[in-house]
Amino acid sequence: MSIRIETERLLLREYLSSDWSDVHEYCKDPDVTRFMLWGPNSDEQTRDFLKKAQEHQLDNPRHIYEFAVESKENNRVIGGIVIRIRSVEKRAGDIGYCYNPRYWGRGYGTEAALAMLKFGFEALKLHRIWATCDFENAGSEGIMRKNGMRKEAHFRRDELIKGHWRDSLLYAMVEEEWLARAADAQRIVCNVSNSALSAI
Repeated sequence: MSIRIETERLLLREYLSSDWSDVHEYCKDPDVTRFMLWGPNSDEQTRDFLKKAQEHQLDNPRHIYEFAVESKENNRVIGGIVIRIRSVEKRAGDIGYCYNPRYWGRGYGTEAALAMLKFGFEALKLHRIWATCDFENAGSEGIMRKNGMRKEAHFRRDELIKGHWRDSLLYAMVEEEWLARAADAQRIVCNVSNSALSAI
């Protein structure tokens, strides 16, 4: 039931227990988790995250797809990305991501998010995919904008993060919009077995 999604520079794949060191490197970083509801992680919190991510691989039906983002250049896990099916009836889901700051500014986040949109619309057959970010998180907002997602909302003080109320932004895309830009993702290969998607 393993899923592998390949881009020019990245491999998006299921998490392994052996990924702990690479994952914890960025999950414990205050700069990475500054805008997150979680973190900085303790050793045990990162192990718990990996355990839950691996448990989701066995869900039937499966609604959460957590993927390690691995660099083909050095075979290191440089970040993580997730797509969650929020409504089966409405065929709606959302994506989220975070990356090791050593790899920021190289376009990896945009590349991985494009692959996740392809997976969501073409493999999971979703109708609408959205993502949110803190209103000050310019890097995350840039990933959404560069992939053609539309800004739909600016929520005022809707998230309590690290003891402070924060604004958040919401970007989205529907399947018709994806079809208009799907040519950008032609080289992305989604290797998904029928058994892995049979529970959708």
